[in-house]
Amino acid sequence: MYSFISESTFFFYVRDDFRDYAEVCFKEFGDRVKHWITLNEPWSYTYGGYVAGFLAPGRCSDWQNLNCTGGDSAVEPYLVAHHLLLAHAVSASQEGVIGMTLVSYWFVPVSNAKHQQNAASRALDFMFGWFMKPITIGNYPHTMQSLLGNRLPKFNKMQSKILKGSFDFLGLNYYTAIYAAYASKPNVGKSSYLTDAPYHNGIPIGPMTGTKWIYMYPRGIRDLLLYTKEKYGNPLIYITENGVGDTENVSSPSKEALNDKGRIEYHRRHLSSLQTAIKYVSSSFWNNLPMPLIL
Repeated sequence: MYSFISESTFFFYVRDDFRDYAEVCFKEFGDRVKHWITLNEPWSYTYGGYVAGFLAPGRCSDWQNLNCTGGDSAVEPYLVAHHLLLAHAVSASQEGVIGMTLVSYWFVPVSNAKHQQNAASRALDFMFGWFMKPITIGNYPHTMQSLLGNRLPKFNKMQSKILKGSFDFLGLNYYTAIYAAYASKPNVGKSSYLTDAPYHNGIPIGPMTGTKWIYMYPRGIRDLLLYTKEKYGNPLIYITENGVGDTENVSSPSKEALNDKGRIEYHRRHLSSLQTAIKYVSSSFWNNLPMPLIL
C-alpha cells in the first residue's frame, strides 16, 4: 500500500489508483457482489501506522519513544486520514451498495461532571467522528477543527460535496469500552495525535478477557449504536465485527478446550445488548423505516 503522506502522493497515486481498483472490482464481480466496503477500520491503519508505529509503514515521532522513527505524529495521521477519506469518496460513486467500516471504543466519562462528559465526547470525535462526520456532512468534527487548527487538512468545496453522504450503509466494529477522564494537555512542548484530545483512562471497565486490550462491556455496543443514530442521522448499520479471544489451556482435552465459556458469555451479553438497542428504537418504527440495525 502507498504511504499516504504528501498531497502529490494522494492525487497521483492513491485517489486514481484506488478508483481504478474499485472500477475493476465492480466490473469483474459486480454481477455477484452487490454490497461493498471501501475501507475497513481506517482509524486502525492511521493510528497503527503513523501514531504508534506498530503497523506498516511504522512511522511516528521519535520523542514518543515507541520504537518507530521517521514520522511526525502531530501531522501525518491527519494527512493520512484525509487521503483515505478522499480515496473512499471517489470510489463511492460506483454502482452497488457501498459503505465504510469504522471501529470505535465506547468512551464512558468517569463521572457526570460536565468536563468529564466533554472529555468522553472529544475522545469519540477523535476516533469515530474523525471519519463518520466527513462522510455524513462533508467536514470534520468541530472539536478537531478547533483543537488542531492548521494541522487538520481542509476539504475544498468539491471534496466536501463528494464526501457528504458517500455511503449507503455503515459497517461498525465494536469490541470494548474505556473510561475517559479530563486531562490537561501534557506540557512536553510537542504535539501528537496522542496528546491532541487530552483524556486519560486506566480503570478496568469490565471483566478482563483472553484478549488483553478487551474488557467486557456489552452496554457499549448499544450506546454506540444509539449515539450514531441520534448524532449521524439514523444510518443503516451492519455489525461487521464483534468478538473476543478466550483463554485456553493447551493441555486441556479437545472437547473441554472447545467449550469456550468466556467467548460464549461475551457474545451472549453483546447480543442481548443489541436486542435492547433494537427495542429502544422500535417505538418509532413507522417513522424510521427501514430499521437502523440489520444483523
